[in-house]
Amino acid sequence: MSREHVKIVTIGGGSSYTPELIEGFILREKQLPVSDIWLVDVEEGKEKQEIIAAMARRMIKKAGVNITIHTTLNRREAMKDADFVTTQFRVGQMAARIRDERIPLSHELIGQETNGAGGMFKGLRTIPVILDIVKDIQELCPNAWLINFTNPSGMNTEAIYRMTSFRRAVGLCNVPINLKYDMADYFGVDPSRVYLEFVGLNHMDFVKKIYLDGKDITEEAIDKFMEEAESVKNIDDIPWNKDFLHGLGMIPNDYLRYYFKRENMLKHQLSDFNTIGTRGQVVSGIEHDLFEIYKDPSVDTKPEELAKRGGARYSEAACNLIDSLYNNKGDVQTVNVPNNGAIIGLEPEEVGELNCIITDHGPLPITTGEIPVPVRGIIHTLKSIERLVIDAAVTGNYNEMVVAMTINPLVADDEKGNALLHEMLDANKDFLPKFYK
Repeated sequence: MSREHVKIVTIGGGSSYTPELIEGFILREKQLPVSDIWLVDVEEGKEKQEIIAAMARRMIKKAGVNITIHTTLNRREAMKDADFVTTQFRVGQMAARIRDERIPLSHELIGQETNGAGGMFKGLRTIPVILDIVKDIQELCPNAWLINFTNPSGMNTEAIYRMTSFRRAVGLCNVPINLKYDMADYFGVDPSRVYLEFVGLNHMDFVKKIYLDGKDITEEAIDKFMEEAESVKNIDDIPWNKDFLHGLGMIPNDYLRYYFKRENMLKHQLSDFNTIGTRGQVVSGIEHDLFEIYKDPSVDTKPEELAKRGGARYSEAACNLIDSLYNNKGDVQTVNVPNNGAIIGLEPEEVGELNCIITDHGPLPITTGEIPVPVRGIIHTLKSIERLVIDAAVTGNYNEMVVAMTINPLVADDEKGNALLHEMLDANKDFLPKFYK
């Protein structure tokens, strides 16, 4: 890209994460000449978006950079000639997330926003919106890159590649960058000296190898991980079994606790369900407090309280990717794109969470070989579920969703799955018209 002025459109501009994104662009103003940031939201998010916009303007003024903040509820107005479109929205807002958590838990099943029944329903609600956004991009800014942070990130990205002709979409998650920084902390080194080789899918991947200055330190790293690792903010920090991790020979990302420590995680979730509420309910309280801080006209820096929200290094992951695409840096980042032969065992068009060389013509996946035998089955199962959900989101095919619900390891029962599917469809009727033709 050679443009001297970069236009960013952020869909979900009223998100509590947006100040992190603004901070990221401010820190990179010398190499990434962002001139305009358009914050886009829906009517229900208008008040929050205006609070965020005022906060962003104060941050920009303090930093002394030349960035103009715009706000709109009209996505198409914002998109004309954009260079990058970032997505960080939640269809149905926080109330939908809480339903995704509480309904499965009422059936004594894991309730989580990106895994199990909740993750599938988040996908059903989100995929049609993502596909509509892509239509607008193809018409109004066809050369823009779509940077998708909206969960389920891998599933949303695959929907774009399966259901549209658009090929400038990249899914992103902050888990890989956090694992890299954590590993550097364990060994007391700069993150640039550490290389993590990932294999798998978004929220279903493993660190297959860890290198420090080119030396394989995987076994030592597993021990360090066992001693020092803390889970991300939105997942209960239940310790891993050391024998299991050494047998696996890899480090699982935090979300895999829902699959490999299911009973323990469910016990914790049910306890919270009956006392403080689900994670979504807790986050609602955190967000309320954050927006009270954001409203304060004297606040012009990202508050420390944002760390309680989860999503650490969100802006670093997003801004690093945009910087590297814009400047053709050729560095390695972990992103969600079609596999294209990088992982033996995934089809070329199936999206994985892959180490890629980032160029101005897109991420180039780095070959990592076969999926290790111990996790081959669960990765294939989750990919099958993703593909069923993507198709059902577009067609409204009820029977596909019965199968997806039943084969999901966090449900794994056709009677429970069918009952849960009915209840969750009814709770999401306003967002899923294709199931009610």
